[in-house]
Amino acid sequence: MSAASVFPQLEALLPHVQKPIQYVGGELNSTVKDWDSCDVRWTLMYPDAYEVGLPNQGVMILYEVLNEREGVLAERTYSVWPDLEELMREHNVPQFTVDSHRPVGAFDVFGLSFSTELGYTNMLTALDLAGIPLESKDRTVDHPIVLAGGHAAFNPEPIADFIDCAVVGDGEQAVLEITEIIRAWKAEGRPGGRDEVLFRLSKTGGVYVPRFYDVEYLPDGRIGRVVPNRSGVPWRVSKHTVMDLDEWPYPKQPLVPLAETVHERMSVEIFRGCTRGCRFCQAGMITRPVRERSITGIGEMVDKGLKATGFEEVGLLSLSSADHSEIGDIAKGLADRYTDDKIGLSLPSTRVDAFNVDLANELTRNGRRSGLTFAPEGGSERMRKVINKMVSEEDLIRTVATAYGNGWRQVKLYFMCGLPTETDEDVLQIGDMAVNVIAKGREVSGQNDIRCTVSIGGFVPKPHTPFQWAPQLSAEDTDARLKKLRDKIRGDKKYGRSIGFRYHDGKPGIVEGLLSRGDRRVGSVIRAVYESGGRFDGWREHFSYDLWMNCAEKTLPEFGVDVDWYTTRERTYEEVLPWDHLDSGLDKDWLWEDWQDALDETEVEDCRWTPCFDCGVCPQLDLDIQIGPTGKKLLPLSVVNK
Repeated sequence: MSAASVFPQLEALLPHVQKPIQYVGGELNSTVKDWDSCDVRWTLMYPDAYEVGLPNQGVMILYEVLNEREGVLAERTYSVWPDLEELMREHNVPQFTVDSHRPVGAFDVFGLSFSTELGYTNMLTALDLAGIPLESKDRTVDHPIVLAGGHAAFNPEPIADFIDCAVVGDGEQAVLEITEIIRAWKAEGRPGGRDEVLFRLSKTGGVYVPRFYDVEYLPDGRIGRVVPNRSGVPWRVSKHTVMDLDEWPYPKQPLVPLAETVHERMSVEIFRGCTRGCRFCQAGMITRPVRERSITGIGEMVDKGLKATGFEEVGLLSLSSADHSEIGDIAKGLADRYTDDKIGLSLPSTRVDAFNVDLANELTRNGRRSGLTFAPEGGSERMRKVINKMVSEEDLIRTVATAYGNGWRQVKLYFMCGLPTETDEDVLQIGDMAVNVIAKGREVSGQNDIRCTVSIGGFVPKPHTPFQWAPQLSAEDTDARLKKLRDKIRGDKKYGRSIGFRYHDGKPGIVEGLLSRGDRRVGSVIRAVYESGGRFDGWREHFSYDLWMNCAEKTLPEFGVDVDWYTTRERTYEEVLPWDHLDSGLDKDWLWEDWQDALDETEVEDCRWTPCFDCGVCPQLDLDIQIGPTGKKLLPLSVVNK
C-alpha cells in the first residue's frame, strides 16, 4: 500500500463533518519522522474518539518510547465518527494517522490499546477502513501485524480471530522487543512470510498469537483445553512488568490536544500496581506488584511536563494515588514549588481511609476546590467485606465530616450494583449512607447547601480476579434494584433533594460481561454487530443493547451457548477459563481461595504492610513489592530567579 499522505482527499471532506479539528493533527509535542529513514513503523490506536483517545496515557507513552528509537516511527490514529466514516467510504479515503495522514494499512504494526472491551466494534471499523482483512487468517505478508494490548488484552479470546497477537502487561519494554524482532525479520527479506514473524514473536513467551493455539470444547459448551498447535510455542504466555518506573519517565513531552478532550491536564503516573485486594478490581489484580515512582522522579516529570505543555493542572495518577508512601511530601512539595504559578493538583479519586485534610488542602491550594470523590463501592458493611473494601461507615462519616467541616460542600460517592451475594437490602443501604453523609455535613458545617451525589455502576465480573467465577446480575434485576433505591432517595422529604442520583442501567454491563469473559465463539457476535452498524459502544447515545442481543441470538445457538451462559452463569473450580493460558502472575488456586473468602465475608489485609498471602506474583516474576519512602524532599529542584 502507498504510504503517501491522504490529506488532500481528506481535507475536502472535513467541512462536512462535526469537529473537523480532531482529524488534522499537528498537536504540540506530536512527532513526524521521515518515513524512508525508518525500517519499523507503528500506528497506535486507542479505539475511541479523539477526545477520549488523545489523553490516554498508555498510547502517549508508547508513542514517545517508539519515536525516541533510531529507525523507528510511531503515529496515532483514532476512531472516526460515523459522519466521517460514511464520507471516507464514499470517497475511498482509508483509515489514516493524525500525525502525517498516512494510510494505516501502510504500517508494519497496527497496535490497539483496549482499556475496555466496548471498543471492539471500533477496531473492526478501523481495520475495514484501512483495507486490512477483518480476520487474521485472510491477511498477507503486506498487511500490518494487528496487535492488542491494554487491560482487556488479558482475555483477548473474543477478538482472537481479528488480531494477530496480544501483549499482556506493561508495554514499554515489550514494544521495543517486538520492534527488534520485526526489524531483523525484515532485514532478512521477510523469510517465511507472516507466519514466520508471528512464530518468532510467539517464541519469546511474552507475545500471544491466537492462531498457534487450538481450543477444544466439551459437549456442554465448556472449554476442554487450549493447546499449542506447533512445537516451540509456549503453553502459557507471560505478562510484561516494568520494575523501575524511574527508568521510564514517560511521557516526557505530553501531547497537548487541539480539540477539547475529556482531561485537560498533564498527568504523571506516580505508581503502578495495587495490593489493596479489592476482589472486583481487575486493574488492581493484573498490575501487581506495587512499583512506586520516586518523589524526585515525580518532581522531574512534573517540571518537564509543565514546561513542555503549558497545562495548569497536574493529575497524580495511579489506582490509589493516596497510597503512595510519600504522597504527603509529594503534594506539599509540588504545591510549594508552583504556588506562584497557580498550578492545581488532582488525585483521580481518594480512598476513604487514605484521605486526610492536610493532603486535600495541599492538592487544592493553588487550584480550584472542586468536590471530593470517594468509592465505598458496596452499600452495606456486609458487601464491603465480600468485596474486600475495608472501609466502615464510621470511617466514611468521619472523613466526610472532616471535609465538610473544612469548607467542602460537595461529595461524590461511587458504588456498584450487582455484586456477588448482594440483596435488595444491601443496595437500599446506599440511600441510608447518603442520608447520613448529608446529615453529618449539615451538622458540622452549620449549612444547608450540602450536596452528596451517589453514582452507581453495574458490576461486571472480570478475568484474573477472584470474581471471575461469579454469576453476573441480569440487566432486568439490576434495573429493578436501582429503581427501588431511586424511589427510596426521592421519597426522603428531608434529605432527598440534597442527594444527586446517577446510575447506568444494567444493559451495557451485560454486553461488557459477554465480552470480558467470552471465548472465541463470541467473535461471531462482535462481527455481526459491526456488520449491522454497531459503533462506539462505550457511548450511551450510540450503544444498542437490542442490536447486541439480536446478533447473539443469531450467532451463538450454533455453538450451543447463549448470552446468559457467558454472563449470569456461575463457574466451577474445575472449569477451564478462556484466559487460563495467559499468565497474569496470579496463582489460580489463590484466586479461588479468595473467592471462597468473599463468600464467607472474610476480609484480607493489604500485603504491602502485612505478611505475604502467596498470590503468586512476586516469586513467579522474581521480584518484590517496591515502596519508599526515600526520605528525599521535592524542593529545591532548581532555583527560580525572580
